[in-house]
Amino acid sequence: MTGPNALPRHAPALNFDPALLLKAQGIRVAFFDVDGVLTDGGLLFSETGETLKRFNTLDGHGIKLLQQGGITPVVITGRDSKPLRVRLQALGVQHAYFGTEDKQPAAEQTLAALGLDWSQAAAMGDDWPDLPVMRRCAFACAPVNAHTEVLAVAHHVTTARGGEGAAREFCDVLLVASGRYVDLLEHYTR
Repeated sequence: MTGPNALPRHAPALNFDPALLLKAQGIRVAFFDVDGVLTDGGLLFSETGETLKRFNTLDGHGIKLLQQGGITPVVITGRDSKPLRVRLQALGVQHAYFGTEDKQPAAEQTLAALGLDWSQAAAMGDDWPDLPVMRRCAFACAPVNAHTEVLAVAHHVTTARGGEGAAREFCDVLLVASGRYVDLLEHYTR
């Protein structure tokens, strides 16, 4: 929009270390764990034994923005539940593996299906089952409350805890590194 009523272009407030952004460049697929990453890691059970989960809307919007930015989100989780499947469907996540303790084969299968390799992959996890994928990816991220061994391999540790915006921070890093963040933000600030 131009003219006297036009708003000036919004300058992003977000700022990451240039070395971190360099490490995160070229990412085309992002692997996510669920419990402890997209949730706070707590497990609530109903009287009938159904697992209840609490998801953060910031994380969900970040996953949608990744897709708009050309980065494919993939969920690989050791658990399965109807609430999780409903949430991922609502977010448009097309690649998900449930009840998968050995996450590396699922990640490799996805990479092959997408015609990508580990150098184009990022991962976010919080516990030991996530380590094989995180260690192979070009960029690994962990929530600040992740297990010590996971924190040790992460290229970036979020300021937010799992289930409280940590996944959104991961998405933001990837979008800034890809050069798509400003254009996506512009859509909301015009």
